[in-house]
Amino acid sequence: MSNNRNRKIRIAAFSALGFIGMVGFIYWGIIDEYTAQILTFAAINVIIALSLNLISGFTGQLALGHAGFMAIGAYSTAALVMQLKAPILAAILTGGVITAVFGFLIGFPTLRMRGDYLAIVTLGFGEIIRVLMINAEKITGGAAGLKGIPSFSEDYTLNPVFSFIWVYLFMIGTIILINNLIKSSQGRAIVSIREDEIAANAMGINVFYYKMFSFTLSAFIAGIGGGLYALFFGYLNPTMFNFLKSVDFLVIVVLGGMGSIVGTIATGFILTYLQEFLRFLKDYRLVIYPLILIVIMLFKPAGLIGLLEDFKTWRRRRLAEGKGVLKAGERA
Repeated sequence: MSNNRNRKIRIAAFSALGFIGMVGFIYWGIIDEYTAQILTFAAINVIIALSLNLISGFTGQLALGHAGFMAIGAYSTAALVMQLKAPILAAILTGGVITAVFGFLIGFPTLRMRGDYLAIVTLGFGEIIRVLMINAEKITGGAAGLKGIPSFSEDYTLNPVFSFIWVYLFMIGTIILINNLIKSSQGRAIVSIREDEIAANAMGINVFYYKMFSFTLSAFIAGIGGGLYALFFGYLNPTMFNFLKSVDFLVIVVLGGMGSIVGTIATGFILTYLQEFLRFLKDYRLVIYPLILIVIMLFKPAGLIGLLEDFKTWRRRRLAEGKGVLKAGERA
């Protein structure tokens, strides 16, 4: 127990030092503004991908409309900051709560049913939200978009630093929240639903309650990610939240490994950088991403984490073989 506690303290200390160091590098210009923006955007993607991983990876309920939840959080936060002059933290959290309410309303009738109903409903929900954003011109600015959203800092020169701080603090909070949840008794109940819903129900686990809890919390986190997205870009347009956006998050979760926090974080950063450096392939994502998903599901369903586990197994086998050869040589 003491060793585990010391390990956690060391990880927390190194993480804090790394975070402070990154902030300093951005402030002093060692990390340029362009790179800082990519790092910040990647962290936003990680937050929303983690929210999807909670419901699809850990709970085993496929959802295809997280761009819709992201849109609700983004526009709610923007409206609170612009029209009501709400503080940034209050606006982001309120946007998350509003999104959670929508998640509850969608999940309540849908999660009682079995099969792929949630995937179908969330897919339709995402498109409905996008169409509503286009037509609600007085609130969202319509197809022209919403401009002039206040950023994290009034000082333009300090905005990259404050954006990084705000987004990464929320990302760290999301990681801690989901990690602690999954390790708790509630988390074990959630994972048991993914493994065998019938068996979980037979063991006395309230399957519907835990599905609702997971889905509502997932929507809340996605809404927070949307709020950060709005404040980071300072501009919103309904086209930012189309079906491809939901596919982006699904790809991150699948490639990282369903139910893997570390895999989702790593893949979120990797894919964000790849999208930035391969912009010329943007129009072909609808073809490329499904192909990637098919290949991964056929040959390595566990994703990035599966590859790491295979490498560890291979390494242990090689070490064991080396020790065996050494002992045989000693006997000879």
